[in-house]
Amino acid sequence: AVHELLAKQARRSPESLAVVEANQHWTYEELDQYVNHLAHYLIESGIRPKDVIAVHAQRSSSLIVALFGILKAGASFVILDPAYPAARLAFMMADAQAPVLLTQQRLLEGLGEQQAEVLCLDADWESFTQHSDENLEVELGGANLAYVIYTSGSTGQPKGVMITQQAICNHMRWMQDRFPLSVEDAVLQKTPFSFGASVWEIYAPLFAG
Repeated sequence: AVHELLAKQARRSPESLAVVEANQHWTYEELDQYVNHLAHYLIESGIRPKDVIAVHAQRSSSLIVALFGILKAGASFVILDPAYPAARLAFMMADAQAPVLLTQQRLLEGLGEQQAEVLCLDADWESFTQHSDENLEVELGGANLAYVIYTSGSTGQPKGVMITQQAICNHMRWMQDRFPLSVEDAVLQKTPFSFGASVWEIYAPLFAG
């Protein structure tokens, strides 16, 4: 599973720098601990494999934690771009049938009323970190869903494209073989998270150390 690649890198280089955001610097060990905190929180909140969790957040280190924490809990995610119109966001939430929405406090006003349980990556951060940071072993197969990404809808209603664990793992290994990164490299997060190309920007540097 794709989140296991991050855990392996954390074991190989726990003290190496993993994520930088403004004045915040997280090592691989710290990042992995935060991912475990959130995964335990989600599981104890009732999240189960095959659940799709919506993530509606601006670019941040906590967003990285959210994506990996969801996967480690055995669930999958769908990205809701804060720049999207309210009608599109509402359609995607309903279509994905997400029981939980991870967002940020400053974005709550633009979301409107929600049927899903709403958790804030910033305001609820201390609640997440009260949970265990022990590594989780949720049994997943290659056919398990990793994430859903929606098409633009320019030719009609947006459609959710389902990406499996096997597909994303194969893609990341192929990309590293063809466009290798080393421990000397840094990757700028510039692509909107609602675009498929952002997956390489997020995962590739973390898996390469």
